[in-house]
Amino acid sequence: MKRPLLFLDVDGPLNPYAAQPERRPDGYTTIRVPRDGGTDVERVGLSVRRPLRVWLNPEHGRALQRLDYELCWATTWMDDANRWIAPVLGLPELPYVDFGDALFRDRPDGVHWKTAPLLEYADGRPFAWVDDEQSELDEVYVTAHHRAPGLLHHVNPRVGLREGDFQALADFRRSPHTA
Repeated sequence: MKRPLLFLDVDGPLNPYAAQPERRPDGYTTIRVPRDGGTDVERVGLSVRRPLRVWLNPEHGRALQRLDYELCWATTWMDDANRWIAPVLGLPELPYVDFGDALFRDRPDGVHWKTAPLLEYADGRPFAWVDDEQSELDEVYVTAHHRAPGLLHHVNPRVGLREGDFQALADFRRSPHTA
């Protein structure tokens, strides 16, 4: 049997973007990602778009790999996470969910736009999803539309992944329905 999937969002869980902007959290390193994907700055009219500041904790890569999940990006970064995020975390190139037409499209039922594509990708496999944007509506949707266990684990975007989050993921992985 395949290992359960661990769907990883970047901004919030891995990059605590909502932390105080002038105080990088302990253990994190800063990378600057060009907003146009390749050049240092992009000139838009008279303004200059600064690179995106991303804080990453290199220890998270080892901790994620110890969890015994099949890791998969579930982020708007999609494959760019392999270029910018994975190397800092010491992760190999990972598969990613291509959100296609669902990207940023609000649903009338209030379910997050990522939820249905993640269930489609999981295709009946157990999964855990770490993100900072799930709601109870997503929990209800997963319960109604997915035949295997699913853990929707909310991470505070001010602090990112912490030891308690890794413990919750490990506990879910050890549960009888995901083994």
